[in-house]
Amino acid sequence: MIRFRTIGDFARYLGTVGELHRVTVEVDPHLEMTEIATRAVREQKPAILFENVRGSGYPVLINALATERRCELALQKDPSQLGQELIRFVEEAMPPSPSMLFRQRKMVSRFLHSFPRRTSAPLSQEVVEEADLDTLPVLTCWPDDGGPFFTLPQVVTYDPRTGKRNIGIYRLQRFSKNTTGMHWQIQKGGGFHYAQAEKLGKELEVAVALGTDPALLLATVAALPENIDEAMFAGFLRGSRTRFAKGKTISIDVPADAEFVIEGVVPPGERRREGPFGDHFGHYSHAAEFPVFYAKAMTRRRDAIYPATVVGIPPQEDKYLGDTTQHILGPLIRTLHSEITDLWAYYEAGFHNLLVVAVDQRYGKEAMKTALGLFGTGQLSLSKSIILVSSGVNVRDFGEVIRNVGEHFDPHEDFVLIPRVPMDTLDFTSYTMNLGSKMIIDATRKRERGVREEGRGKTESQDEERISHLKGIDRRILDMRLVSGSLLLVKVKSHGKEIVQKLVQHTELAGVRMIAAVSEDVNLNDRENYIWGIFTRFDCARDILFTEQKLVGISPVYKGMMGVDATWKKGYPEVLRMTDEIVNKVEQRWEDYWR
Repeated sequence: MIRFRTIGDFARYLGTVGELHRVTVEVDPHLEMTEIATRAVREQKPAILFENVRGSGYPVLINALATERRCELALQKDPSQLGQELIRFVEEAMPPSPSMLFRQRKMVSRFLHSFPRRTSAPLSQEVVEEADLDTLPVLTCWPDDGGPFFTLPQVVTYDPRTGKRNIGIYRLQRFSKNTTGMHWQIQKGGGFHYAQAEKLGKELEVAVALGTDPALLLATVAALPENIDEAMFAGFLRGSRTRFAKGKTISIDVPADAEFVIEGVVPPGERRREGPFGDHFGHYSHAAEFPVFYAKAMTRRRDAIYPATVVGIPPQEDKYLGDTTQHILGPLIRTLHSEITDLWAYYEAGFHNLLVVAVDQRYGKEAMKTALGLFGTGQLSLSKSIILVSSGVNVRDFGEVIRNVGEHFDPHEDFVLIPRVPMDTLDFTSYTMNLGSKMIIDATRKRERGVREEGRGKTESQDEERISHLKGIDRRILDMRLVSGSLLLVKVKSHGKEIVQKLVQHTELAGVRMIAAVSEDVNLNDRENYIWGIFTRFDCARDILFTEQKLVGISPVYKGMMGVDATWKKGYPEVLRMTDEIVNKVEQRWEDYWR
């Protein structure tokens, strides 16, 4: 089994298997690299090593894990296979027995080799320097970003009370040669550690690792339970221990195997305006006040490579990072909810905005109970929309999921709205940071109800015929498309809610259970794009309506079709768009990059 100490080792390995391209012409980290990387992901190009970077002496590696194959090469194993082996081991280990330990000896060995260890010969400290972040080729990804951002920093912190470690990826805006922002979002381990340090009136020591090996990077990305050490999980993934070393200017242990480590502190009580920043929801996140990181020293490998990634309108590299980790960790949800047979968070919706869960129900409404439990489980608590389907439904197939919504969803019985609850920091639809609303759609089969027959078995041309006459009911409608006979997509110029209110009253739309109005920039013929266009742009409490809705006592009653105004609205941040100047520049130089 091939093992990699750092992302640089992995890059060199990718070069031997035809998965790395070296760009020798000069490239600017200000916007130009973003356009190249975004286009390269869409065209399934190799990982890119920019060897001639304007303004910096360090090469930049980007899109290192931007395909399924490269993720498999990083793990030296199929992520799905690893996930199934992990859940089988966990299920067999309760309770443990000598025969189980023998049968699972390979997995037991993997666990025994997962415990982190210290070393006195760290690669990340071959060179020790004064902190000068201006020497690093930090990318400015989008035209209206607040400045250059570290996009792939692995931030290492320790709980000031218990000493437990956390490693998380939090964007860092470079303010000066020795200061950055520290974007600790809601429900993040590093943010919890900082909150404890502030209570104690202490500064929090921090190590920012750049370019660890792929296993530690994937463990950092993964939505692990709060009490699971990312370094230990990385050891399990790679089958060897994660190495740490004593910091040079701070007392905490820092990753021994990284291209760079920036040591420093985050003092209590200090905030600075950070952002805006183009994020993985495909919009700019609003500028806001966040803690400040003060760099004390920078250590590195002698031949250090700077790692970067780009987030924006999907698909981007985070698609492959997120999907890989949920292939590995997804099956483990059965240890908490044995009724769950599968679940999938959609990268198209920024992961947190759409979670589909398959449930093997043992009693009425068990699936709804499961969804409510997931809303209180770790990173899954940041999910906005949960769609429940029955066991056997392919949760990764959006069309099949929507078909089940059409056949089994009755809003009167199967819709739950949860207003005024914590939300992903990057969700902008409620206009209030960290707060918003959630919904559950129960599209599981119910014993007391049959399958809804309306609209079933229609061909695509018949579906088109059913909706063609509706395009003329309002001049602001630009286009329509019916998905799986159950979801009517409506592209509009403006006033999405008014148009949805009209359409949910059209009773001849037999079988249609949901209507979603989207903005002009959404492509109704591109599944990735319309899932993004719907699920990133509505607030459940404000933008959903039904054919009929009323209050009985204090209980809401919903009937008929469900309408969603998923149009871009005044007060939302702008969509990420590259400047024409950069797009044209990259187009003209495209062949030069790939020589």
